[in-house]
Amino acid sequence: MDVKIQDSWKAHLQQEFEKPYFKDLVAFVKSEYQQHTVYPPGKHIFQAFEACPFEAVKVVIIGQDPYHGPGQANGLCFSVNKGVPMPPSLVNIFKEIKNDLGKELPPDGDLMRWATQGVLLLNATLTVRAHQAGSHQKKGWENFTDAVIKAVNEQKEKVVFLLWGAYAQKKGQMIDKQKHLVLQSVHPSPLSAYNGFFGNQHFSKANAYLKAADKTSIEW
Repeated sequence: MDVKIQDSWKAHLQQEFEKPYFKDLVAFVKSEYQQHTVYPPGKHIFQAFEACPFEAVKVVIIGQDPYHGPGQANGLCFSVNKGVPMPPSLVNIFKEIKNDLGKELPPDGDLMRWATQGVLLLNATLTVRAHQAGSHQKKGWENFTDAVIKAVNEQKEKVVFLLWGAYAQKKGQMIDKQKHLVLQSVHPSPLSAYNGFFGNQHFSKANAYLKAADKTSIEW
C-alpha cells in the first residue's frame, strides 16, 4: 500500500503498511472522513512525520488523541494552530518551560517550531471524530504508532523520550533505557500538573542529555 508519509519514515515503516490491520485502519479512516467531521484535516494526519524526518529525531513526546474541537488539531501532539486558544495542558507545558528555563510564554501554541528541530510530536491515535474523544482508539492506530516507537528505539541512539501520564508511560515500556533517556512524570493536565509535572525540569534535562551526546539542544 502506498501511504503518503515522509520518505525516510516510509523506509522504516513500509512493512506496517502491508499488514492486514493497517489496511483495515485505512478503510475505517476513509469512511469516517466521508461520513463525519474528523480531525485533523486529512492532509495533516502524518504532519508529525513530515515535519520531523526519521534521521532528524532527537526527542519524542507521546500524546494520546488529537484535539477534537474545531480548528485545534494540526497533526502534532499537544499543538494547536496559530490563532487557536491554547488548551490547558499546553499552557501548563509552557509554564513548566518558564519555570525550568526562564522563557516567557509564547504568543501561540503551534509546536511546529519544535518539530522542525527534531521533536517528534506523536499521538498514539492520529485521528478523532469531532467532539468525541477516543472515538478512533483501538482501530489500529496504536499498532502503527507502537511500530514508530519501536523503529526509533531500535534504530537510533541517544533519543530523549518524554512520557507524561500513565498512558504515555505504558506505551513507552518497550524503550531501552540503557540506550535512550526516558523522562517520566504525571500529565500536564490541570487535573494532575501540580502532582509532579510542575518542577519536573524535563526540558533542561533533555537539553543537557542532548548536549552530552554532541547533539544540538532544542530551543523550547
